Amino acid sequence: MTKITAIIPTLNEEIHIEEAIKSVSFADEIIVIDSFSTDKTLELAKNHKVKIIKRKFDDFSSQKNFAITHASHDWIYILDADERVTPEVEQEILTAVNNPKDFVGFYVRRTFYFCGKKINYGGCQRDKVIRLFLKEYCKYSGVVHETIVANGKIGFFKNKIEHYSYKSYDHYISKMNHYGALRAKQFYQEGKKVNLFHILVKPPARFVIHYFIRRGFLDGFPGYIFAKTQSYSVYTKYLKLWLLNKGIKKD
Repeated sequence: MTKITAIIPTLNEEIHIEEAIKSVSFADEIIVIDSFSTDKTLELAKNHKVKIIKRKFDDFSSQKNFAITHASHDWIYILDADERVTPEVEQEILTAVNNPKDFVGFYVRRTFYFCGKKINYGGCQRDKVIRLFLKEYCKYSGVVHETIVANGKIGFFKNKIEHYSYKSYDHYISKMNHYGALRAKQFYQEGKKVNLFHILVKPPARFVIHYFIRRGFLDGFPGYIFAKTQSYSVYTKYLKLWLLNKGIKKD
């Protein structure tokens, strides 16, 4: 049987880490790459058979690519701590690595849960990520919403994993602020500027896209809150870029 290394990036994921590890228990090796958590993440992870690597966080792609270099096996499964591999996807993973049919990686779709509710619209219906891949042919690229650059064909799994991104409102807004700071830093390094269009037009436009065009209103009030947080993330990104351009580099 072909062996698999599962990789779980973490930063203060004490409420998720054990369930995340259990959901990839089929893997022959599990690596937790931690960005110096200050909660009980590592203490809880040590209750399981995992390899722990600590590395200061710079960006998502670098963090994951670094962990991949420490993987013992060719097939990699990346799991965010707030994701869960379902039994159906586990079976697809095991089938794929033993009979990949010339594919070097596989997309998996995600079922997104927000405010305790499964979100079916607002753009989440199209959510997909490459999670299983051969390390020889695939590498992460991008600062915030990192993507796989693959040298070969990518397949699709039929079933979905579960994505529990929302712990609390404060946590979710904190995550939006973190992503916004990373993207603002990237834009700043590229020499991009901010004008009123970015602040006054783009955030409400993002709300309209998620709530109306992508039919987020069909998810009820959680769909409205989800669309508002997406709008906030755009506003935060450009506000932080404006502050950087003004020489105010503190969050």
